Amino acid sequence: MAMSITSNGSSAGECRWVLKAAEVEAARTKFGLMEPRDLFYRAATELVSSALEGRSGLTKTECLLVLLQTWNKNYYRFKGIKDQKDQHFKDIDGLLKSYESWLGTLRVRGMDTFTEADENKITEAFNAFEQVLGPVGTAKCLHLLAPRFFPLWDRAIARAYRCALRPLGQNAAVYLRFMRSTRCQVQKLCEETTSLADPLKAIDEYNYCKYTQQWI
Repeated sequence: MAMSITSNGSSAGECRWVLKAAEVEAARTKFGLMEPRDLFYRAATELVSSALEGRSGLTKTECLLVLLQTWNKNYYRFKGIKDQKDQHFKDIDGLLKSYESWLGTLRVRGMDTFTEADENKITEAFNAFEQVLGPVGTAKCLHLLAPRFFPLWDRAIARAYRCALRPLGQNAAVYLRFMRSTRCQVQKLCEETTSLADPLKAIDEYNYCKYTQQWI
């Protein structure tokens, strides 16, 4: 069974799903073989790092949109944002400025350091970003800005973790529940193996292969 259910950690059900290292490694291999868009993720990660360090000719917003407009293309297709591009850029710029300092502190933290003390600020930020980017785009944006702290999700993944997405503006609490589950997965994987350089990204690749694409 790809995902085992445990009885420990009943608080908010965060330890409901525990992954085995072998399952994650197998999924990573499948992901590398099957998913060409990983190139966009790696490129966007490099671009965002360069922009944050002042080494890029692109703005932080432009760098983020490299990924958002490829991995979250349906949101842009159906929201008509193409016709409001300038305002969309300004909205993202404003969010980045408002949360710049806070996101900077999270960029150097890992998922395993996420605690209840973080939840109020995450709720505030997620609510603000969601109005501009939707719930899936918000997770992608936050992940690019703090890639070892914020997990990625999409609708299929959220549904599989019993965190089905709600109407716009009602997903911060759901994302926090997803973060708690992911934190437990990261902690358990790190107890089992030290071979995963980036367990958070590895878990996302597993989730994407199993729930989004059903390759495994």
